Amino acid sequence: MLETSARLLRLLALLQSRRDWQGSELADELQVSPRTVRRDVDRLRELGYPVNATTGSFGGYRLGAGAELPPLLLDDSEAVAVAAALRANPVTGLEEVSLRALLKLEQVLPSRLRHRVAALDQVESVPHDNPGPALDPQLLSTLAAACRDSDTLRFDYHSHDGTSTRRRVEPHRLVNWGRRWYLVAFDTDRQDWRSFRVDRVDPPRPPHGPRFTPREFDATGYVASRVSRAAWRFQARVLVHAPADAVADRIHDAVGTVEAVDDTTCVLDVGSDSVETLAVWIGLLGFDFEVTSPPEFVAHVRSLAARYARAVQD
Repeated sequence: MLETSARLLRLLALLQSRRDWQGSELADELQVSPRTVRRDVDRLRELGYPVNATTGSFGGYRLGAGAELPPLLLDDSEAVAVAAALRANPVTGLEEVSLRALLKLEQVLPSRLRHRVAALDQVESVPHDNPGPALDPQLLSTLAAACRDSDTLRFDYHSHDGTSTRRRVEPHRLVNWGRRWYLVAFDTDRQDWRSFRVDRVDPPRPPHGPRFTPREFDATGYVASRVSRAAWRFQARVLVHAPADAVADRIHDAVGTVEAVDDTTCVLDVGSDSVETLAVWIGLLGFDFEVTSPPEFVAHVRSLAARYARAVQD
């Protein structure tokens, strides 16, 4: 009986490691007959594992998705990775669920892995002043499935001032940025790309569809360059005495965007939560620049200029 149980676990691990297996391959790996493999597959099905038979020239087996979640087999690295993610990065609004899952996982970890996971208690995280909004896990999974399946979605979207608009979009990607989740999609009514905060999206209206052909688009770069700046406390437009290409090479999309004025000057649209950080980013460019707003930033640059001038006086 013990030998059979161990073989079933080994069979389950093999089915999880690859999408398709021929019966003869499984028999060779387990060093049993194909008949024993068929019998063991039937036992796994009785335990709730959806092992599907595949058709074709050779036939075989594939581990599918069932109505309920059966037990999973994780190797050492996978178990530690899941525990670390649950401990350090729970989705806002799902902290209690994450904690329950973590406790279940830690309860069954062997001692050698429990010590590795416990070491994470010594890691300190910097708290966020503005925690992300709570999310509906069902909504998040619905949007993810629509991105995967290229299904057109219809939903009501609430802007920051509470105004509600009805949208029809082709969902492209979900992006997690700054403790918020965004749906990047092509708005078919406006014929342009848009980003939608998931916590402001009402559940999509059924039925979903029709299917669409996915477009090539840098969703992460779009969110980094558009959404992140909307949350900045301070924003500045800086005239830089350098070609736009040279400035763009030295500034990340998440920090600012560059617009060419002529061959030798450009405007840098940059922002941050503090004027001190703004000054650091612009100072690191290594080019002459002019600032006119916001007033707090202008005053800070004047103060820095006077301080540096005093530092080099004879």
